[in-house]
Amino acid sequence: MRRREFITLLGGAAAWPVALRAQESVRLGFVLPIVRRSPPMVAFFEELGLNGFIEGKNITIVTGSFGLEHNAAAERAAAVVKGTPDLIVAGGPLNVRAAQSAAPTVPIVAISDDMVGEGLTPSLARPGGNTTGVTILAPEVDGKRQDLLIEAAPGARRMAALADSHVTTSRQLQALQDAVRQRGIELAPFVVARSEEIAGAINDAKTAGAAALNVLGSPLLYANRQVIIERTAALRLPAMYQWPEMAEEGGLMGYGPRITQMFRQVARLVAKVLQGTKPADLPVEQPTKFELVINLQTAKAIGHEVPAGLVARADKIIE
Repeated sequence: MRRREFITLLGGAAAWPVALRAQESVRLGFVLPIVRRSPPMVAFFEELGLNGFIEGKNITIVTGSFGLEHNAAAERAAAVVKGTPDLIVAGGPLNVRAAQSAAPTVPIVAISDDMVGEGLTPSLARPGGNTTGVTILAPEVDGKRQDLLIEAAPGARRMAALADSHVTTSRQLQALQDAVRQRGIELAPFVVARSEEIAGAINDAKTAGAAALNVLGSPLLYANRQVIIERTAALRLPAMYQWPEMAEEGGLMGYGPRITQMFRQVARLVAKVLQGTKPADLPVEQPTKFELVINLQTAKAIGHEVPAGLVARADKIIE
């Protein structure tokens, strides 16, 4: 009897975990708004290989995985499930929910901004069900990024926040606005739902008089980071980004955990599930290290001087 038939007889993924035997190949599906050869996925597969799971050897990628269309989550999840994956990796609340709906019994390892707050797992310590993963703590860190942006643009009295309507709630935006208002600054939110809305929203923020832009945590905004970096540079608008790597790619500043390290954490959780641990028994992990990267080349290009005190506190400076 083949392994997949055996699992089905025992009740689908309810029979999971089934420890992978050396001669078997496991099928991985991905519901991620990201391309296969991006730095996070390179780090993911490298870490997975270090744990004994190598694409082409004992890992097969289900057709239909990956892609940048943020609004096609349900369609992508359905396509991935047709490929009968043994495990699904999903990223962002829209994609994780789509994967959970399409595959309620298949193990899912997720990465998202706020796993509990988004209702993806009931708790961090006891995720239960078929889903575990990594929570990025984006709502809390968005506030820290705002504080750093205020410090980076000390004369600004009007700022903007670029938000993804699928990720950032109105309550979160209001809390951020209230905190900024206490410091005598007006924060105007510009909310987008699709890639094609991003450049226009940044233009509108500049037209509205924003002196700086906080790009909030979002898979959609990360996937379109080059559009944001190029547009803010053209408008000479200082901007803060979710990931340190985004400053290394040309953004002015990035603060948070490294996205490559987050995907390495995801890969280690995937390996644990493939080795026999139920997702319900794996606590949701959180980032442990945060970095501030400041790109002084970008600062010079847009004519913005970052205060020396903030530069001195940066973990990495690009000159």
